[in-house]
Amino acid sequence: MPIHLYWGDDEAARSRAVDELISREVDPAWHSINLTRLDGSDSTQAAQALSEARTPPFGSGSRLVLVQRSPFTSPCSAELAGQLDACLDLIPESCHLVLVSSGKPDARLRTTKALRERALEKSFQLPSAWDGAGQVELVARTARELGVKLAAGAAEALAETIGSDSARLSSELEKLALYSGEAPVQVAAVEALVGGHSTTSLAVGEALLEGNAGAAIALVDDLLQAGEPPLRLVASLTSQVRGWLWVSLLETRGEQDVTVIAKAAGIGNPKRIYVMRRQIRGRPPSRLLTLLAQVLEVEAALKRGAEAGEAFRDGLLLATAR
Repeated sequence: MPIHLYWGDDEAARSRAVDELISREVDPAWHSINLTRLDGSDSTQAAQALSEARTPPFGSGSRLVLVQRSPFTSPCSAELAGQLDACLDLIPESCHLVLVSSGKPDARLRTTKALRERALEKSFQLPSAWDGAGQVELVARTARELGVKLAAGAAEALAETIGSDSARLSSELEKLALYSGEAPVQVAAVEALVGGHSTTSLAVGEALLEGNAGAAIALVDDLLQAGEPPLRLVASLTSQVRGWLWVSLLETRGEQDVTVIAKAAGIGNPKRIYVMRRQIRGRPPSRLLTLLAQVLEVEAALKRGAEAGEAFRDGLLLATAR
């Protein structure tokens, strides 16, 4: 199939899939001519991709046009949408148009519907921080893709240690494979080489909820030292606190149906509501509103150029002092 639609926030898995497709379809001797990488956020390059995808390859192998940040499954200009419509049925079987985006395609759009009728679609989504089973499956799937054998319990140990950090997971699996050779990776190897339990934004939020500023700041420092992007950490905290606030407000109004609460709060798994209820028990919505405001203050400080550690320390100390 000449059109490929890859989307999702698991960038490491997306990149592996793209590399595998390139390796399979494009002759290395003709890479400079038959492989084109373009940025779809630039409308000129997006239009160029549609033009090149209609051009048969030179030499042996196929032509592959890779469009990162594809605009075609999100609102784009009428001109670009029209160019896509005109192009779709003209792509030869010897060409591959690969459209990559981090966000889920907007199913309401005409361009998305047209692509889904003709494209091979693959999603690469990371499990939520609280989805333990999903994290274990992420480890197992990544190990299979990399050809790494895992002994019993090793996937669970890696999931507990790394969580949903797909890029780090790939790196750690490659390291473990070198250490273990042909033998399956054992739990002992994970404990020896990968390290202790992961620090996540969920743990930061829970410390803040308990009013423990010192623990929250220590966890934030660990995350920043491990390379966690500050704004991504803020986004995770904002989502966590906003979820608590929605649950608290709806329960205050007498709503008990977890499905209704989950839908209103934008939480995919209604079972998560039971956990959130226990976490916020005895805490009024005003406390959560204050906490949300302070997390947003951290975000504002970061966007004004404040040093990450300082922005979090100032904001989180104020949050727990109130």
